[in-house]
Amino acid sequence: MKDFRSVADAVAEEIAAGRLKAGERLPPQREFARLHAIADSTASRVYQELARRGLTVGQVGRGTFVTEAPGAPAPAPALSEPADSRVDLELNHPVVPEQAGLLAAGLAKLVRSDRLESVLRPVGPAGAPAAREAAADLLARGGWRPGPEGILFAGNGRQAVSAAVAALTRPGARLGVEELTYPVLKAVAARLGVTLVPLAMDGDGLIPEAVEEAHRADPLHAVYVQPVLHNPLSLTMPERRLDQLADVLLTSGIHAIEDAVWGFLRDDVAPLASRAAERTVVVDSLSKRLSPGLSLGFAVAPAATAGRVAGALRSGGWGPMRFPLEAMVRWQGDGAVDVLVRAKQREAAVRQEIAQRHLGDFRTRGAPSSYYRWWELPAPWRADTFVAAAARHGIAVTPAAAFSAGRPRGPQAVRLGLASPTREVLSRALATLADLARSAPDDFAGE
Repeated sequence: MKDFRSVADAVAEEIAAGRLKAGERLPPQREFARLHAIADSTASRVYQELARRGLTVGQVGRGTFVTEAPGAPAPAPALSEPADSRVDLELNHPVVPEQAGLLAAGLAKLVRSDRLESVLRPVGPAGAPAAREAAADLLARGGWRPGPEGILFAGNGRQAVSAAVAALTRPGARLGVEELTYPVLKAVAARLGVTLVPLAMDGDGLIPEAVEEAHRADPLHAVYVQPVLHNPLSLTMPERRLDQLADVLLTSGIHAIEDAVWGFLRDDVAPLASRAAERTVVVDSLSKRLSPGLSLGFAVAPAATAGRVAGALRSGGWGPMRFPLEAMVRWQGDGAVDVLVRAKQREAAVRQEIAQRHLGDFRTRGAPSSYYRWWELPAPWRADTFVAAAARHGIAVTPAAAFSAGRPRGPQAVRLGLASPTREVLSRALATLADLARSAPDDFAGE
């Protein structure tokens, strides 16, 4: 019996040799099975493996198409200038020109032989007093500065989120979330056996009354919320909404997990924790502010829950490394953090202007300080079909379903991450996507 991997390898060789070209449609799986003398189930696994390797993309109702050979240039967009490589508008890592130089200066003393041994030693979630003081300054915004005694450290922001959820819930618990939420949280909840309860939103973000109603129907153990530059909608709660949500937390006794990862882009806005400190665990990270390659997570917990969060960090193996902790202290102390934050705030505005220039005729949403653009696609485009079409043009975007905490499919929309490509590549990619959206799906299929 043929192993599905060997069959997938053979197809991959055909693609690499150019005998199967980008955009070419593979036969239906049953026909493929007959051609290769394999079972239908084996053919299904072959197609899954090819998709996993990024060699094919499936379109609902149309079939499976070749994308590109590994290492080969992306297929040239038919509706715009050719792209030199795959454009990733899914991942979102802001980078500015001065970043490397500023960070290198802070690292120079840490890698000296007389310092390196100490900075590579293990460290616990509580870090050290100097690290907590530096973190308090780094996290401060809108007149709020967390108490250093309540700051804990994780390996990255995702681990901080995981620890907060584990500390405030238990298997079978109900965790309230915005109806469109951070995709990683969905995976965290599934792993911990926690049920997500989607809560209604409006133009100001999470609706406090929706939290109350859900809690009355069946008590919530906690609420996960992104008050500032919500991912994916880029919404920021106004002060009145933050006050209302804080009142709900305080009167109901519900804890909130406040995701502040993008809050540094709006450092004029005080967090929810400034209004309901005893009911809120703030989670944040270093990677968006500074560099994705040297991660560090933060969890600011009230005294009543700090022990549980610290315990979750230890039991999950989510504690920090000392090296980024020490680096953070130096970068905060020498002003590198502030310089990079200001530069990334300016860069976000530039990239939103680029998006507006190309997508201004469509229904999109993106705050000037955000690195996201939410795009409600024009009919008859569906999100899954548009994602597949964009992939054939060498552009990766995220469908709304990835963020949906309730409806399986989500709205017919996509999220565009504007941070990772250069400005020039971003502009070309958005021009391609705009032309694609103006065409009909049947025109795109061309089959």
